[in-house]
Amino acid sequence: MGDDTVFTALRDVSLDINEGEYAALVGPSGSGKSTLMHIIGLLDKPTSGNIEIGGKDISKLDDDDTSTLRSEFVGFVFQQFNLINKLTIKENILLPIGYARRKFDYDPNERANYLMERFGILSKADSFPNKISGGQQQRVAIARALIMKPKLILADEPTGNLDTKTGDEIMELFGELNKEGITILVVTHEPDIAARTRRQIKIKDGEVVK
Repeated sequence: MGDDTVFTALRDVSLDINEGEYAALVGPSGSGKSTLMHIIGLLDKPTSGNIEIGGKDISKLDDDDTSTLRSEFVGFVFQQFNLINKLTIKENILLPIGYARRKFDYDPNERANYLMERFGILSKADSFPNKISGGQQQRVAIARALIMKPKLILADEPTGNLDTKTGDEIMELFGELNKEGITILVVTHEPDIAARTRRQIKIKDGEVVK
């Protein structure tokens, strides 16, 4: 006999993220926060309900249009950095540009240089990821997430592989970026990291709890 058990990752979730917010999605492992992050980041589609961005229902977009919107709207930062070791730091930052389907009203090369200078990694432009520290790698990952000028940054456990001091520096960097108007959602199971944001959204057993 087969197992007909249906696993529901999220239940009746209704959530608004306003433009310019700096929020944390908090919950233990298995709570559904990763699934919710994937839906917010347009990596997954919900089996029911809808997703609206700027008042437009994007749930019905086909895969190509969803992919295009995702690349332009959201930048991702991961716990594991997800850098490509055979590419230089600058090449890693510019990687999303190669997949873009639009023309740019700015010079991506100049923007990469600006981001590296701002984040203190310009001297590492020709280095490779395995030759720099974890904190520097995460700064590269943030620069890569910002290269397309996204409206939203989704950061999944961004301090999980960093020591406390370096993790604090990364959270300060997110705070600065948010003050410049970028919406930031940090996914974390650490209350002290969540407390660094301005709004905490708690999720438990697939439901958003107050």
